[in-house]
Amino acid sequence: MGMYVRALTYMLSHGADGLAQAAQDAVLNANYIKSRLEHAFSVPFPDYPTMHEALFDDSFLKDSGVSTLDFAKAMIDEGFHPMTMYFPLVVHGAMLVEPTESESKQTLDRFCDVMLELAKDAKDGNSARFTSAPTKAPRRRLDETRAARQPILKWERPVDLPKAAE
Repeated sequence: MGMYVRALTYMLSHGADGLAQAAQDAVLNANYIKSRLEHAFSVPFPDYPTMHEALFDDSFLKDSGVSTLDFAKAMIDEGFHPMTMYFPLVVHGAMLVEPTESESKQTLDRFCDVMLELAKDAKDGNSARFTSAPTKAPRRRLDETRAARQPILKWERPVDLPKAAE
């Protein structure tokens, strides 16, 4: 229910003109990202227009020793939430970037600069940067397959709790 209230609140607070502007800004941001990255990244459907998301695939990583997952984990070290991976299912190694309408050009440029730097490092063979990532996050590489197949659904208090400062 909460997501419906949040969506309705967003729509009512923006009004019809504001919603139209938000949609246009989201499309503009996605097209800007696509135009900044398409020379370094692989675009699976170059002749189709970009709406609110920019879609790339991992073929630019071929023979680099870097996987789509490695690339996404490296984005965490750079301060960005990774893109949606492996969706849509019809694109092998999909990298779906969906900027919001509220991102500034400065933020989009910083994101694109980091993406281009990562792509260059991958193509230059700096695979250690990717296979060890994330190194700056509180948690390192998790066994995502095991977590999906054997989820721990109940939190249990750790036995060794740190003592509070006196």
